[in-house]
Amino acid sequence: MENTHFNEQLMERTMKMDVDVRNLLKSEKFIPIDRPFVNQLIRSSSSVAANYRSATRGRSDAEFYSKICIVLEETDETLFWIDYLIKLDVLNEKEAVKIRNEVEQLVRLFSSIKKKMKERIGRNG
Repeated sequence: MENTHFNEQLMERTMKMDVDVRNLLKSEKFIPIDRPFVNQLIRSSSSVAANYRSATRGRSDAEFYSKICIVLEETDETLFWIDYLIKLDVLNEKEAVKIRNEVEQLVRLFSSIKKKMKERIGRNG
């Protein structure tokens, strides 16, 4: 969209979040029963970065809004899996707090973007 610099920064931020999730997990040893939950965290965090990148290439406000809805959903899911894995003692809360805080901030940011885009589409639609 028109905020190219903002979009580039947010693409970098979502990619960094995804890399940070991977780095948090790569040195851990997981028991087989926890592996599916860890894989879900990996999938949702990478989906945030990939779908935000896709959103910035949207051809219309409606397409951007649709992708932002997916980005928000995947970001919130990432937060869920982090919290869940902490609760199961699969992730160490002290080690995960920085990435958890970043994901929580991204949920708030994408919620705000979604709300503004919905208002914008409503005015123009």
